[in-house]
Amino acid sequence: MSSSDFRQIAVRVESGKAERLFRAAVSAFCSLTRPSRREIAQLEDLTLPLFDSVSTESRRYVAAALSECEYAPAALVRRLCEEAVDIAAPLLIRSPAVSDIDLIALIGRHGLPHARAIARRKDLNPTIADLIRAIEKPTLVRQRKPEPVVRAVAESVEIVEVAPAPQPEPGIAAENARRRLRSMMRPAGDSLGASVNPFLGSETYAKLRETALTGNAAFFQTALADALEIDFQTARSLTANQNYASLLAALRSLDLSEDRAFLITVAVYPTQFPHPHAIRLFLDRYRLLHRDVALNKVRGWKAVTLSKAIRDTGHTAANGDTRNASNSDDAPVSASLRA
Repeated sequence: MSSSDFRQIAVRVESGKAERLFRAAVSAFCSLTRPSRREIAQLEDLTLPLFDSVSTESRRYVAAALSECEYAPAALVRRLCEEAVDIAAPLLIRSPAVSDIDLIALIGRHGLPHARAIARRKDLNPTIADLIRAIEKPTLVRQRKPEPVVRAVAESVEIVEVAPAPQPEPGIAAENARRRLRSMMRPAGDSLGASVNPFLGSETYAKLRETALTGNAAFFQTALADALEIDFQTARSLTANQNYASLLAALRSLDLSEDRAFLITVAVYPTQFPHPHAIRLFLDRYRLLHRDVALNKVRGWKAVTLSKAIRDTGHTAANGDTRNASNSDDAPVSASLRA
């Protein structure tokens, strides 16, 4: 028997150990009535390194087991939801660990198969249900000015849309959809005048999100200038480009999560995400962009703002000195007047 044969046998043995350990760890975790945070973190540390080594059957088994678990590890659940729908379906249908924002992102990345599984969830958010109906039957749901998030996700699954029959008051329907999207992103029971729940998002993110969803570029640029502490002209230049590279760095410097950064970017650049690959490319770029690099770019923008302020102050002072000199009694008399 050659050395390569021994290596193959060793690989099969190790693969079998990974399969058994992967299943046993999840089964033991699901038997816990109320696992602690430490136990949840331990399961993630144990299973995620094994994820790529286990078979499809083991992933399907684990997804089905965790779908009934109230305290399932979020990182492992998200990893399983990114699998094909025949693996992820139990989690998409039943798991309480998958949030509404996660569901929107999954529909954008994986399209109709995941959307149909999500449609079977009990107590599904009405906005997400409308989105799924728009994806399945686009001729039935579309207003004159569609919501940017709905339009981007619908376009991401390459839907050919047909103009709907004229509605008596399309502006009301569009505003209702916009209000429902905002309420979905807002904490439960939160009023318009109440402070934002820090667990779900900072006040800065809420302001950027609200202004981006208005569709008014000036409102969003003003909020962005306040968040980055730069002037309005510089903030406007960040969103005036054909691509979202500058906005990506700005959002990364604010340390926003991927789903929040995507929601804001797709509201500002809805045409940049015509298919799932574009969304996947955005997420990859956002993950690979180091925050220190983004902060250096913001420092450069702040330096530009400061230099403009200093230059404007200098011009104002110089103009004031000139006017004072011309009006002073000590001003030099011209040669013609002296003559």
